[in-house]
Amino acid sequence: MSIVTNGRIMREPKYCLDNTVIGDSWRMFRILSEFVEGFDAMSAIEVPAVTIYGSARTGADNEYYKLAEKIAAGLAVAGFGVITGGGPGIMEAANKGASGAGGVSVGLNIDLPHEQAPNPYVNFSLDFKYFFVRKVMLMKYSTGFVCMPGGFGSLDELFESLTLIQTERIKPFPIVLVGSEFWGGLVDWIKDKMLSHGNIHEEDLRLFRVLDDVGEVIDHLKKHITVEK
Repeated sequence: MSIVTNGRIMREPKYCLDNTVIGDSWRMFRILSEFVEGFDAMSAIEVPAVTIYGSARTGADNEYYKLAEKIAAGLAVAGFGVITGGGPGIMEAANKGASGAGGVSVGLNIDLPHEQAPNPYVNFSLDFKYFFVRKVMLMKYSTGFVCMPGGFGSLDELFESLTLIQTERIKPFPIVLVGSEFWGGLVDWIKDKMLSHGNIHEEDLRLFRVLDDVGEVIDHLKKHITVEK
């Protein structure tokens, strides 16, 4: 992206948030425009939505891909919209399940130089350049999180949601970690290290739930999500 100012072409730098100040003034407007577009578009969704996170690198033959597809389909049948990052892997599986069940299938795609490309199962799509803007949309317009196995990005989104709930910056909502075999080691580490060192309270462990069964995931979300009239 580039703009012309005072007769000079200013090109957007490769890195979204570096320590240079050149172009920061026009970058501010790009960020603002993403917030405005996101708020306007997402506020039009009329059903409660659940965000499903997970790795973009998960193949269609993977058990967690199939599990994410089933969970999303079940949520759509239960009347929930499904929000993902709009890309491949687990995100594709969730959008595929939601759209296949006739539900609202939202994809908030991020512009990356590798790995991320929009999947074909989204029926409500938005594109973002900045991760932090996209994460605000994922957080603000979700009534629950389903965290499938993933990498650094999935962990970032999980711990940000836990932090915001813990610090009472957002209203509490259910967070489900799907796959005890994948998440078990992390949960044990949280208990053995973070809790034992006094870095979190024992009640913080109740901010999330580890589940494996599709029905249990959907029932847990239905039980703990309050839809405002």
